[in-house]
Amino acid sequence: MSSEKEKTSAPSSSPSPSVELCKGINGLEKVLLRESRGSSAEVYLYGGHVTSWKNDHAEELLFLSSKATFKPPKAIRGGIPICFPQFGSLGSLDQHGFARNRLWTIDDDPPPFPTNTLSKAFVDLILKPSEEDMKIWPHCFEFRLRIALGPGGDLMLTSRIRNTNSDGKPFSFTFAYHTYFSVSDISEVRVEGLETLDYLDNLQNKERFTEQGDALTFESEVDKIYLSTPTKIAIIDHEKKRTFVLRKDGLPDAVVWNPWDKKAKAMSDFGDDEYKHMLCVEAAAIEKPITLKPGEEWKGRLELSAVPSSYCSGQLDPQRVLQGS
Repeated sequence: MSSEKEKTSAPSSSPSPSVELCKGINGLEKVLLRESRGSSAEVYLYGGHVTSWKNDHAEELLFLSSKATFKPPKAIRGGIPICFPQFGSLGSLDQHGFARNRLWTIDDDPPPFPTNTLSKAFVDLILKPSEEDMKIWPHCFEFRLRIALGPGGDLMLTSRIRNTNSDGKPFSFTFAYHTYFSVSDISEVRVEGLETLDYLDNLQNKERFTEQGDALTFESEVDKIYLSTPTKIAIIDHEKKRTFVLRKDGLPDAVVWNPWDKKAKAMSDFGDDEYKHMLCVEAAAIEKPITLKPGEEWKGRLELSAVPSSYCSGQLDPQRVLQGS
């Protein structure tokens, strides 16, 4: 559950990464990941849900609603919910599937990950279907999730989903890391890397459009699924002089969502004005569902980093962010 250097919780004075299992809100179990330079992440076993990601100045980088309820079966509002086996609403399944409101367990014997885990604090979680899950989605699967905090404070989520059906049947699913980023002011934010791409507009019956303009800016509700997106997307927060960089693998789509004022007021677990301080940019696989035959495995990876933004004539040079490391 911890770094490979240390299999137990490291003391706070230790320079090694540390991992701690403890009680969170309403007694729900959570895992605290701490990196030696001071960055941290918090993961609830309920939902396999990252609820906090802080840099080495202890600044919160994810948005979590002040009205979020940590009471199963309701999903936690904010952080990084896992949308599986569907994104959106289809058939008898819950909105965005059931993975985000199930209790995951710590995976003490995960298969080897090709990623280098030296000097990283990480936790491996696993979700398997219950009898109730099988009634609403009749497929056997193993969903393994590794959440890792790198030496520079980067947050990495790796999902591995395997079809374990014994009846020879394939299954299909859609997926998203529904990431809520904390921003200073939504009207001061721009997203780069999605310009000129096609998207499905959820506010217009999933009609297909092509994005115009140099970058995405926000002045009203937005709910779009961008298709065939690049592996790197940047969210530039002018006021905080901070840029979030998303790097993704196995996740061709990207959802951009902000509920704006009317929808915010209609949500019981979301503050009326909180839409001003959040933006969801989600690495996803939605347009073309992933199909797995028995024994096959899919892998989807997201890496998040927060870097200082540099200004040039009052504007950020987006190419420097998108081309840089």
